[in-house]
Amino acid sequence: MPKPRRVRCAAGDLGTYERERVAEAGFEHDVYRKGSGPAVLVLAEMPGISPQVLGFADHVGALGCTAVVPDMFGIAGRDPPKGHPRARARYSLATMARACISREFTVLALGRSSPIVNWLRVLGEREHARCGGPGIGVVGMCFTGGFALALASDPRVLAPVLSQPSLPFSINAKHRRAIDCSPGELDQVADRCRRDGLQVLGLRFNGDPFVPAERFAALRERLGDGFIAVELEQADGHPAGPLPNRHSVLTVDLIDELDRVLDLLRAKLLA
Repeated sequence: MPKPRRVRCAAGDLGTYERERVAEAGFEHDVYRKGSGPAVLVLAEMPGISPQVLGFADHVGALGCTAVVPDMFGIAGRDPPKGHPRARARYSLATMARACISREFTVLALGRSSPIVNWLRVLGEREHARCGGPGIGVVGMCFTGGFALALASDPRVLAPVLSQPSLPFSINAKHRRAIDCSPGELDQVADRCRRDGLQVLGLRFNGDPFVPAERFAALRERLGDGFIAVELEQADGHPAGPLPNRHSVLTVDLIDELDRVLDLLRAKLLA
């Protein structure tokens, strides 16, 4: 097996994206859009739409899809790895704190999807109508990783990707096996996997405290062969990652699994 390349996702430029304000389902956020073809929702990791998240979205656009990047937290386009470490930490912690107390996100409760998922579902419907194609893709990262699973209850979602899904926070054994998706939505996803051959792609680093192995084990049990788990070793990650443990599979820590994600999008949306 070839060794990982240990290369980070190239930085993208927010100025190359169109911006639209979208008010639906009781929430209102900016949405950045680039490319043409079937829509792929790119849901940013904490602390927001960084240049590396935009770099991943650029790959989606180059594939022949429309990259749709909702701005749900943080400062769009800001690069948190730059600057003094204390400043980076303050920015990240402040963004996390605001998200944790927001009514849009569920960070500790079990058996619940975050309320913002309703807004994202309507956004997906809008983008599918706008962009066409057989359906849409959803790539969730970190704080938003589980959103892709909840959204996969919608038959429009043909390519759900859960990259380092980090909610709910792993405070005990029950939380480590849980993911922020309601039981009804999870039942629908499991039914789609069994009946329609839906594939849910999950990515994580072993040893990542934010994404415990028990969470992926529970998804294997619930979704069976429909859950495709990619679990990487810490040594595979970029040695200069911003956290003590490697975490961000598709951006600052490693992008060797980028081709696997793009292949899934290509097969489900562009075949």
